Amino acid sequence: MWYQVSRGSMAKRAERDKRSETGDDRRKRIQEAAFGIVKERGYAQATTLEIATRAKVSKRELYALFDDKQAIIASCIAERVRQMQRPLELPAVRDRDGLAQLLSAFGARVLRVVSDSAVTTLFRVAVAEAERTPEIAAALDSIGRAGNRAVLAAALSRAQQAGLLREGSPELMAEHFFGLLWGDLRLGLLLGVAPPPRNAEIEHRARDEVLTFLSAYWALA
Repeated sequence: MWYQVSRGSMAKRAERDKRSETGDDRRKRIQEAAFGIVKERGYAQATTLEIATRAKVSKRELYALFDDKQAIIASCIAERVRQMQRPLELPAVRDRDGLAQLLSAFGARVLRVVSDSAVTTLFRVAVAEAERTPEIAAALDSIGRAGNRAVLAAALSRAQQAGLLREGSPELMAEHFFGLLWGDLRLGLLLGVAPPPRNAEIEHRARDEVLTFLSAYWALA
């Protein structure tokens, strides 16, 4: 009798918790479940049924939030990119110190995200599945690499308009910036031969590479 009452209470509590759950809560659980399965067995082996089962949602609830499996993984990528873009959502800078601080903060955030084990897994999945599911690599490139270069190029263009940087293609300048910032770090992380840098190393690297970058692009006084 006690066992039946306990089971009934637990079922009612679970139902109450489910009713109070928001769409964002379910979305996060689905993303985490999908990422876990992809990390364990690869993108091709992950099914929406298994993702829904692990996330403890119905397939109907899953498809109410995502069109398909690709959309789930793309949303994971988009969330990481959103974290990288946030530092550039700041007022336009008016002096050299402000620009250096802005780029250093942006560079440090990019390095933290790129060095995150979850992001490394996303890149490994994209490489491993490039032939069978090229849409994952395309999403990672368009939302991640290309998206952040566009955001940075826009910030550099504003700095040019403020007379802080010399004339030139902001897109090429952004490419140079990321080349300096990453160096061979990303390859080392993907191959597993380089440990993720610590926070102090990230801050130091970002400051040094920003100084190198700006020394090449400051406008002539």
